[in-house]
Amino acid sequence: MKNNEKMFGIKSIRTKLILIMIGMLGFTLAAIWFMNRIFLPAYYQHSKVSMLEGCYDNANSIINSDSDYKSGESATLSDDSTLDLEILSENNTSNVYVFRLNNFFGKVYYQYDYPSENVITQFQKEDVIDKTKDYVIGIEDTQSFAVKDKKRHLMMLTDNYSVYKVLDERIGSYYIELFGKLDSGAFIYVSTNYQSMTENIGIFNSFLLYVGIGVIVFGVVIMVFIGNNFTKPIRQLTGIAQKMADFDFEVRYPVKSDDEIGALGSSINTLSENLEEKISELKAANNELKKDIENKIQIDEMRKEFLSNVSHELKTPIALIQGYAEGLQDNINDDVESREFYCEVIIDEANKMNKMVKKLLTLNQIEFGNNQVSFEHFDIVQVLKSVINSALLLAGQKEAVITMEDYEPLYVWADEYMIEEVVTNYISNAINHVDGEKKINVSMVKHDDVVRVSVFNTGKCIPEEELDKIWIKFYKVDKARTREYGGSGIGLSIVKAIMDSMNQKFGVINHDDGVEFWFELDTEN
Repeated sequence: MKNNEKMFGIKSIRTKLILIMIGMLGFTLAAIWFMNRIFLPAYYQHSKVSMLEGCYDNANSIINSDSDYKSGESATLSDDSTLDLEILSENNTSNVYVFRLNNFFGKVYYQYDYPSENVITQFQKEDVIDKTKDYVIGIEDTQSFAVKDKKRHLMMLTDNYSVYKVLDERIGSYYIELFGKLDSGAFIYVSTNYQSMTENIGIFNSFLLYVGIGVIVFGVVIMVFIGNNFTKPIRQLTGIAQKMADFDFEVRYPVKSDDEIGALGSSINTLSENLEEKISELKAANNELKKDIENKIQIDEMRKEFLSNVSHELKTPIALIQGYAEGLQDNINDDVESREFYCEVIIDEANKMNKMVKKLLTLNQIEFGNNQVSFEHFDIVQVLKSVINSALLLAGQKEAVITMEDYEPLYVWADEYMIEEVVTNYISNAINHVDGEKKINVSMVKHDDVVRVSVFNTGKCIPEEELDKIWIKFYKVDKARTREYGGSGIGLSIVKAIMDSMNQKFGVINHDDGVEFWFELDTEN
């Protein structure tokens, strides 16, 4: 919600862009309106004056080009000159009068060369006489075209003509008038309506206001459309960046252009890929670090547990040896049989301690790689038979029967001495835990290039939650029974260490009537 508010609020680039463009349009229109209102009247007035000056020059040129009129051979202008003056008047939206002054018995008479006497109306004659008599009187009095009159405002004065801004009080309108003398000696009077200019400016400004409003509305629509298209890739990049902030690096920006946005999109894509790779590497390193920490903790715990187990395992035989030795020293029993019994107990406990220490040394050598694995090609069937024959006496004492089918020789690749140790531990473990029907069966199953050797014994199953723990040093499922047969809890740990050193699989399976321990070996190169 907040992101949407930011996107459509003042902070949005699109909104800022639209507001800036509206402001620029409004400022431009306001500037045009202000310029029209302040400077256009002066410019228009200057243009009108220039137009009247042009009329004077053109009229002078037209009359000068009429050779008959200029030389005095003709009292009137030619038809061509008259037409040219009419065109000049119409094209400049002005009234042009060309006349001469005749003085009869002290009275001035106007003789019109343009418009001709038969075209100009009486009203026009009186109007022109009324507007020009002050100019004529001024020339006669001062030999200048300047006229002092409150109704007239002098705009320009030359040797040949003057330009005035005149107020017509009768109709309340302003006119711009030019009065001068042509090269032919004739006078020229040109007037144009100045009030229409003010009306035109007002109309134009009103029109500009309406057009400006329409332009702004249309501009807003266009800018919204342009702003959406312009900011769409930016919004896409913003969304991608937000997902990257949430560690989602799957989204990519579709680069469709070679401009700055396209370059930024390519950079974002590259950054996303690099971050994903680096974070993946960091996670992997962190995972390895966690494993190392866990392994260190586990090693510390194993070290503590190892010391505790070794102390516990050695405590009982040491106590027995110490007790029976002290008994012998104190001559508690004088008869020979009692002394021999004491000695047998001491020797038996010492042997147990010796076996446990040897097993620990063997396990330590295997685990730390001090005991190098020597791969040999040997008959596994022969090894199994040899270990079984060695264990028959111990099995007989437990009233257990060891069986194995008569297999053909099968050669495997492994360390023969270590495999013999594994088989010995499996069969010894089976003899120590056999129960019920007291059957022990050794079997083999070959599959492709691998043979699985299994040792099964009838009896109690191992609790499922403890199946993974039996390979840990000194771990005992039934501690009382283990102590009964003198087990140390190291045999299966040795099996695990041996099989790991050869990168071979091993395990244990519970059955309804017993437990099966197995391991696998390669039969080919």
